[in-house]
Amino acid sequence: MNIIQNAEDFVFNLLKESLPDSYTYHNFNHTQKVVTASKNLIQHENINSMEAEIILIAAWFHDTGYTKGFQSHENESITIAKDFLKNHNKDSEFIDKVSRLIKATEVNHHPQNISEKIIKDADYWHFANEDYLSICQLLREEWRLTQNKIFTDLEWATENRHILVNCHRYFTDYAKENWQLLKDKNIFQLHNEIKKLSGENTGFTKSKLNKKKLEKLERPERGIDTMFRTTLSNHTRLSEIADSKANILLSVNAIIISIALSTLIPKLDSPGNVHLIIPTFTLLMFSVVSIIFAILSTRPKVTSGIFTRKDIEEKKVNLLFFGNFYKMPLAEYEWGMNELMKDRDYLYNSMIKDLYYLGLVLNRKYKLLRITYTIFMVGIICSVITFVWAFKNAGI
Repeated sequence: MNIIQNAEDFVFNLLKESLPDSYTYHNFNHTQKVVTASKNLIQHENINSMEAEIILIAAWFHDTGYTKGFQSHENESITIAKDFLKNHNKDSEFIDKVSRLIKATEVNHHPQNISEKIIKDADYWHFANEDYLSICQLLREEWRLTQNKIFTDLEWATENRHILVNCHRYFTDYAKENWQLLKDKNIFQLHNEIKKLSGENTGFTKSKLNKKKLEKLERPERGIDTMFRTTLSNHTRLSEIADSKANILLSVNAIIISIALSTLIPKLDSPGNVHLIIPTFTLLMFSVVSIIFAILSTRPKVTSGIFTRKDIEEKKVNLLFFGNFYKMPLAEYEWGMNELMKDRDYLYNSMIKDLYYLGLVLNRKYKLLRITYTIFMVGIICSVITFVWAFKNAGI
């Protein structure tokens, strides 16, 4: 008999003898489902036999700590697993790997490798189960019995939707491709359940008051999308205005320089026009400086255009900005965008970053434009003054 079969028998007997009946969710049935989900992910993620054995042992033991209570049950599970593995003559490296995987099932733990991703996704297999609404009722009853947490139907549905939308995501490629859609269906069911329960609680199912409350449940997403769309449009318009102002200054100063070069400078070698040298070069100097600053305000900043899959997984890159992906192959960009669209928080954070950095670019543009207009204004004034001074001294 291999160690995995021994682990199954050990966990079955342990939970049967020591787990209180109040644990209606975290019991042998849940553990068995997690092991089955782990096997499925191991098969599709091409895990070697040694690593697969470690994952399955961790899956069998990950909730055995509930026999000691719900608090710090992961640490208790690790202790139980260590004792079992030592009795089966497993070395310290094997035991440490199993312990780390059990620890990875903690709610706030971010998986660091493929094994942690597998056990993390397997532990939340029920989020993509067709009977999710029924399964989560077992957890609701367990919390009532073990932690004295009591929820109304509306509170429970709202809490579950919050967890599925804001607190959880799948990490393995297989789960993202095959489980995410089922999870999204469950989110949709929860959303409909919340709307239904909200209507029932008011007692005015067809009243205007009820309609307003139902609208409020749907309004945030549309409101957020409208906010992003409007803000992005405003940023784009402001950028176009800045570029237009810079182009005006470029054109005006280019005309001034052209006239000066073609009309004034050829006449400066005449002794009668010596007094025009200083005013002419003052005008040209300020025009050239204005052109330089106008160019700087519209000059684009070039970035590397490369990202890695690790950057996507750690949410370090914003794929909504072309400068972060223009050197990448199409396949990698498609993969990255699909990952972005699967993670609501990552998507919205990318949009927020996009608006933020657009704002920084606008700030730089308008600062340089202000300097450019100031230089142009001062240059015109100084040029007029020097021309007046030159003509006066020349006795004209």
